[in-house]
Amino acid sequence: MARVILHVDMDAFFASIEQRDHPELKGKPVIVGADPKGGKGRGVVSACSYEARKYGIHSAMPISYAYFRCPHAHFLPVDMKRYQEVSKRIMRILKRFTPAVEPVSIDEAFLDVTGSIRLFGSGMRIAFLIKEAIRKEEGLTASIGVAPNKLIAKIASSVSKPDGLLEVKPEKVKEFLAPLPIARLYGVGMKLEAKLLRMGIERVGELAKLSEEELTSLFGEMGRKLWEMAQGIDHSPVLPPGKPKSISHEVTFEEDISQKELIEKELLLIAERLARRLRRRGFQGRTITLKFRFPDFTTLTRSKTLSYPLDSAEEIYKEAKCLLSFIKKRRLTARLIGIGISKLEPREKRQLPLFEDKEEKLLEAEDKIADRFGDQAITRASLIDLLRKPPSNSRS
Repeated sequence: MARVILHVDMDAFFASIEQRDHPELKGKPVIVGADPKGGKGRGVVSACSYEARKYGIHSAMPISYAYFRCPHAHFLPVDMKRYQEVSKRIMRILKRFTPAVEPVSIDEAFLDVTGSIRLFGSGMRIAFLIKEAIRKEEGLTASIGVAPNKLIAKIASSVSKPDGLLEVKPEKVKEFLAPLPIARLYGVGMKLEAKLLRMGIERVGELAKLSEEELTSLFGEMGRKLWEMAQGIDHSPVLPPGKPKSISHEVTFEEDISQKELIEKELLLIAERLARRLRRRGFQGRTITLKFRFPDFTTLTRSKTLSYPLDSAEEIYKEAKCLLSFIKKRRLTARLIGIGISKLEPREKRQLPLFEDKEEKLLEAEDKIADRFGDQAITRASLIDLLRKPPSNSRS
């Protein structure tokens, strides 16, 4: 029996919640993200309504660009707590129809409803019931793709937006894919798309005519994946969430910073936020990644995998600072800095010597204060000086 996979994708999620909660915004361009500050804002667009998209605005666009394209739009700050609450309720709706729900992000998820058909009806019937439940209970719309695998379900939901419902039956997969631009396939970014276009390959159907051997010889392992996708092959299962793959924290600055001490200070603050986030979720990790974005939006990353796991601000800061030294530029000027930790493992209580046990208790006390009063409530004194000196047990 062929699998029946659904991809549920909320339509303009953040912006739609704002329009729902503020009826005066319905039918108007709404942009959720950083403060544009009259076109001088430093952040990016987190989400935008379909009315705003008519002006060429999209998520991750610099907020200053969005302002110049549509200065009369309604610019709203991100209210992540509210969006997460709505997301949790929507995920609960999805789980009424199957326990096999794999959240992809706050506003989309895969469902394997193969085993639910005898109870609720066909995949299309289940998708319809989900759309109606979301509309009735949350006042929002979702687009849903129904297909024999995750690849096709996701593409089907995206091409049917907004408020769409599209089924691609197993025997129609190749016919469905053939006219689509190659950029619709996972992993086909601008560089790979440019290479394929130079080869005269614009559509998935044209890509599907090449053999697996030809594509592998041209693109290595990615060539094999390209061949599978062009044939509509995807065996990946729908996996309910387990532990996260990574945890990160990043900051976009109001003004570019270039002084070494300021960059190091921000790096330490980011390390503190990240360490606290790791401990709250009960993880530590072995791979640290530094993200550094320049004023021209050039973004560089550097990573290092250690033999031991990290979860303290001092350790994270030390390794991030080391990675920073490998970013070779004549002058370091930062628009954004971020640190991520991956290769996660559970954080376990350890039997520690007396001194280290006191350090552990201090960390726990810091976390309790931050949980109650916010991350700004407690920071290390003499930020950079402290880290430049030999380790001490001084905290504030």
